[in-house]
Amino acid sequence: MADENKDDFGSDIDISEIFRVLWAGKAIILACGLLFAVLAIINVQSVKPVYEIDALLQLESKNGGLSIPMGLDALVGGQSSANSTTEVEILTSRMILDPVITKLGLDISAAPRSFPLLSRVVTGLKLPGPDFGMLRKYSWRNDIISVGEFEIPDDWFRKTFLITAGENGAYTLETPDGQVFEGMVTQRLADAALGFSLQVNELDAPSGREFRLMKRTMRDTYDALDLKLKVAETTRGSSLLRVSFPDTDVNRGIKIIEEVTNTYLTQNIARSSAKAESSLKFIRSQLPVSEQAVTEAQDALNLYRQKEKSVDIQYETRALLESASDIQKKLAELQLDEEQMKENYTVNHPVYQALLTQRKGLMELLNELNSKADNLPETQKDVFNLSRNLEVAQKVYLELLSREQELSVMKASSIGSVRVIDSAQASAKPISPKKARSILISLLAGLGLSMAYVFWRSWSHKGIIGADQLEKMGLSVFATVNQALSPVDTKRTKGNLPILATGTSDDLVLEALRSLRTSLHFGMLDAKTNSVMFTSTAPGAGKSFISVNLATVIAQSGPRVCLIDADLRRGYLRRFFNVEKGTPGLAELLAKEKSIDEVLITTSVDNLTFIPTGRMPPNPSELLMRPDFNKLVEELNSRFDLLIFDAPPTLAVTDPVIMSRFMGASILVVRHIETATGEVEAVRKIFATAGQKLTGAILNGYRASAVKKLGGQEQYSSYRYSYQKEKDS
Repeated sequence: MADENKDDFGSDIDISEIFRVLWAGKAIILACGLLFAVLAIINVQSVKPVYEIDALLQLESKNGGLSIPMGLDALVGGQSSANSTTEVEILTSRMILDPVITKLGLDISAAPRSFPLLSRVVTGLKLPGPDFGMLRKYSWRNDIISVGEFEIPDDWFRKTFLITAGENGAYTLETPDGQVFEGMVTQRLADAALGFSLQVNELDAPSGREFRLMKRTMRDTYDALDLKLKVAETTRGSSLLRVSFPDTDVNRGIKIIEEVTNTYLTQNIARSSAKAESSLKFIRSQLPVSEQAVTEAQDALNLYRQKEKSVDIQYETRALLESASDIQKKLAELQLDEEQMKENYTVNHPVYQALLTQRKGLMELLNELNSKADNLPETQKDVFNLSRNLEVAQKVYLELLSREQELSVMKASSIGSVRVIDSAQASAKPISPKKARSILISLLAGLGLSMAYVFWRSWSHKGIIGADQLEKMGLSVFATVNQALSPVDTKRTKGNLPILATGTSDDLVLEALRSLRTSLHFGMLDAKTNSVMFTSTAPGAGKSFISVNLATVIAQSGPRVCLIDADLRRGYLRRFFNVEKGTPGLAELLAKEKSIDEVLITTSVDNLTFIPTGRMPPNPSELLMRPDFNKLVEELNSRFDLLIFDAPPTLAVTDPVIMSRFMGASILVVRHIETATGEVEAVRKIFATAGQKLTGAILNGYRASAVKKLGGQEQYSSYRYSYQKEKDS
């Protein structure tokens, strides 16, 4: 059972078969591998190298800049740790990138017009370009254009403008709607009606060179920049951010990274001083009010003293006044702190609650002092209240001035929470293309694809490669006929055709036909008649060639041979014997319009007689099914030593199956490689269904070179040696 399973298709992998197929296609494999490698070399040499430009930033704890006074720490929000994830998002936000795009003009695209693929190769390999005629408009070297101002209406975004270089800095501009304008380098070109303006700062190109100019929307440019700009923390928790950008233009890449980091630092500093600015704004709004309160309190005290003729403050009253003033000052300070605290904390926050508790305690002390002041004499009580109001107003005013100065210093000294560790710099080597890797990958891809093609060509081919395939189908192979050195062009529709066997050629085909003659002799020993029919699966197999030349070879050896063209639909054997079309033949015999003697044609080949098809009848199958066809075969068999019938293809018509009932042998002519195995199997089944059997087959047009390409094994019959008579010396 194990041995039987090994014979099943696909049960085992034949390693030797795989190597044989690969070896047969070695030329294709090597050629494809080298081709892919050469193309990769050209590509990596012609493509512009891409460099990575990067910078390193450090995130620090956020503070207002210099050391913050204790009283202002809570007022400006205190300190907090930097969040790297947040900063990464800020760095790639439109708040940062939009100003960069505007300042560097990244939304403007200006480049020379290039010939597809060829321009890149010529420029990259530094080859002389075909800079003439119609090709002058394409760029073959590093032509330069620099555009400054470029404003266009909204409906022209993403549309191409065409700039053509002229002489001495002149150029022409063609707008998307077809209008043409003349301009000069460094001079502003504008049209108020159209709503566009352009200034070309630099144009270094020969006259006639064309450039494509386009402006994208801010959103499109941002998306493209954000896609290439990479920001990531170097190590988790390190607070170090690496900002990188790949670009073919190192200078442009460095400018982009520098502008991104500078814009980010600027906004970071502004963000750090924002709270100080808010507190400063509030304090400055309170200064005029406080100053007015001082003036009013001082005026009220002076007016009272003038009225009471300079009343002096007693010791007890002064002590109460100083205590009350201190408490009032502290309450005023708490009032300022509370106004700022509302922006950062809720009422339930512990810091806010501590402030409220402190204020409550001061208010209780102040109420006690006020109760004591109520027991003073009326004059002392009035002086106490007026003096207390003045001192409180003065202290609050001085406190506001002090805080204003401190916050101003803090705002001016803000340095943000980010610093640049490494400034923008390009990598020493390009990050792409990786030349060695690209060439190796292309080489392997070429080898892999070509090997896949070789396997596909070998294993998907359904044609007959060798005689062993026919034998596995149960067909005896009578001969393997090589491809003729001088094949006859049977596809010609007019003119006579030569017979290969009538010449003195040493073509191996004739040796194969002589072997076929011997095989037929022994294969037909028990045949009921000396008749053999040649058919094929489809036209083009070479059955007519085999029939004519085999009949000639056998006749030349002595036996009387009759060749009958039995293809009553498209027979053309008459052209081999210079017989006129419509000459009476087999059709007239079967229709009883002519006798055998009237249709027999003597040929130029001794012992060879020919019967043409005659006029093409409308019902060939019906004629062949008549008993007259069997009588005809018997009559001819009595007159000749061998009858050769050239029948039509079996898969096209049923004529060969009908004729095979009266034949001594039915031979299937199979075209090497071209005839599919399925077609042969179909013919075999057709004959079996009709109760007939193919006697054997002939493998025609064998080509050893084609077998090698498909990875098949050569047949022994393809090896023949020349054995000629030795010439006299």
